[in-house]
Amino acid sequence: MIDGGTFDWEASGKFPTLTEAYEGFHDLVFAEEFGPQAFIVRARREGLRDFGACMSPTTAFHVLQGLETLPIRMEKHVANAREVVAFLDEHEAVESVSYPELTSHPDHDLSARLLPRGAGAVFSFDIKGGRDAGRTFIENLSIFSHLANVGDAKSLVIHPASTTHHRMDAEALAAAGIGEGLVRLSIGLEDPRDLIGDLSRALRRASRAAR
Repeated sequence: MIDGGTFDWEASGKFPTLTEAYEGFHDLVFAEEFGPQAFIVRARREGLRDFGACMSPTTAFHVLQGLETLPIRMEKHVANAREVVAFLDEHEAVESVSYPELTSHPDHDLSARLLPRGAGAVFSFDIKGGRDAGRTFIENLSIFSHLANVGDAKSLVIHPASTTHHRMDAEALAAAGIGEGLVRLSIGLEDPRDLIGDLSRALRRASRAAR
């Protein structure tokens, strides 16, 4: 979108969206505030706020490529997640695992009905030892990437109590439904044996540090 930035919006009298107070921006009058640049400023600010940034052609191509292979990749994501969940569910350093395919999960029946092909690859578990154990666990992983996002082709991990929610005390975390030892995993496309090996080493070191 290109705007010369020279048009007098107020003098024309034909563009009330630019010359009258706009409630969506706290009664801002774009023409009054930005003069001839009123149109391009509103297009940018309102567009970014409501629709997000526009993708470049290359980005759109990559998104389409990813969508076309998504079903194949999701089968691998789910298969890997099931192996990791089974490993963690039996591990002595793990207090509990929250994954809908486990019969212990409160939404197990609902998941089986709505998600017959798998409950995805993002889940959480509680590590014994609380905040310190969770921090040590994260620091000793080498394959999992320590990132807050989810759904990547690579496996991701985060310990909220020592990162995104580190300013909250135990009481505030509990009120938000987050345990001090809660760890969230997003399982990627790596070999599940490598992922389990990485988790096993980190859990062992976290257990030692918590003693």
